[in-house]
Amino acid sequence: MSTSAFVPKVCLIGGGMIAHDQILPSLYQLQRLKAIGEIWVCSQHGKTTRALAEAEPIRRAFPGFSFVRYPKDDSGPYPLLYRDVIAALPPRQIVVVAVPDPLHFDVVMTALRCDQHVMCVKPLVLKVEHAEQIEREARARGLVVGVEYHKRFDDRSLMARRRYREGLFGEFKLGCARLMEKWYYRHSNFQNWCTVENSDAFTYIGCHYVDLVHFITGLLPHSVSVYGIQDKYPNGNMGFLWTDARIIWQNGACLNVQNSLSFPDAAPGTNTQGMSLYFGAREVGGWLEHSDQYRGLRYSYVRKPEGAGATQFAEPSPDYFTYVDLGGPGLTPVGYGYRSIEYIIRQCIRVETEASTLEGRQKLLKEIDEQGIMATPANSRYNELVTEAGRLSILNGGKEVVIEYGDSPHVRFRD
Repeated sequence: MSTSAFVPKVCLIGGGMIAHDQILPSLYQLQRLKAIGEIWVCSQHGKTTRALAEAEPIRRAFPGFSFVRYPKDDSGPYPLLYRDVIAALPPRQIVVVAVPDPLHFDVVMTALRCDQHVMCVKPLVLKVEHAEQIEREARARGLVVGVEYHKRFDDRSLMARRRYREGLFGEFKLGCARLMEKWYYRHSNFQNWCTVENSDAFTYIGCHYVDLVHFITGLLPHSVSVYGIQDKYPNGNMGFLWTDARIIWQNGACLNVQNSLSFPDAAPGTNTQGMSLYFGAREVGGWLEHSDQYRGLRYSYVRKPEGAGATQFAEPSPDYFTYVDLGGPGLTPVGYGYRSIEYIIRQCIRVETEASTLEGRQKLLKEIDEQGIMATPANSRYNELVTEAGRLSILNGGKEVVIEYGDSPHVRFRD
């Protein structure tokens, strides 16, 4: 069966920052390419979907494009509206989950029980038992669940993965990574959900680098300790807005990850980030340095551009997600943020078009799991184990938490 035989509807649950900056433009581009059909967007508040529909950067890039809003007016909140909206979709379409971390499990399971493929922003869920439930439900129904760890689709990551596995680096021994988001995040919806009892900077941001080290090396994390510093949001809520994590890997290697919502709004770039890894091989050492903050561009504009965190002196990234003019109406999104979403959506389409039976779809799902390019509940469960271990550690002053694999994966404090 050809891929043109299946043009799915896509339902995006959540209309916040990531929907504006990456997901909706990527879906519009796939719609422009006729890979997907109608787009629905559902949020608790109608004013959120209206703001997304009226966002000038997206309108400029995609003139004439639109989506179906839920709710259809500016009313709200409707915390469980997504359940009715997903239920209204024809079976075996695609649901994109872009809501706060603690809500992922219920939205993903709602989609699966309604026979929908799923793309979910990272981290998939906060507990390994929830990841296991998602995997079982998806496999039983022959449905794709792709976790959108977009750093996997950065060419730097794919190059490093190939060369590590060719033996060119040696064995991973020590590393450090950082990603500090801008201060203005504290004034966003983060202050309502990324609070002490729900999440933290490492869970939300640092999971990228845990996933990336496994993606490159194939090693599994074996223990986690996370020290968090609490700080107050503008609305008075408290959050672990500064975190320092240490992850020990199965070969004894150590990765340190620092995260925060602290990068000055006046500083150039949308954040500061990077990763250094050190390797050993007999009598020589290996080294990998990814400077993800500075991508070789320095601009000084005659005025400050519009948008949160924009600066007159800028170091923009051409790699994550940006718009370019390739002719024709509007603009074209490029970068690994787009490539990641396109890859997951096309895997959903592939399962629908290349297999006509449940057994055939399950065979394709197994193949996708084994290839390991796209994160799935089956091939990236270490991420949920690290998240669960990290939350246990940060709530207990940074105490070390061990990850146990096997038939019943779980986490526990080190004896």
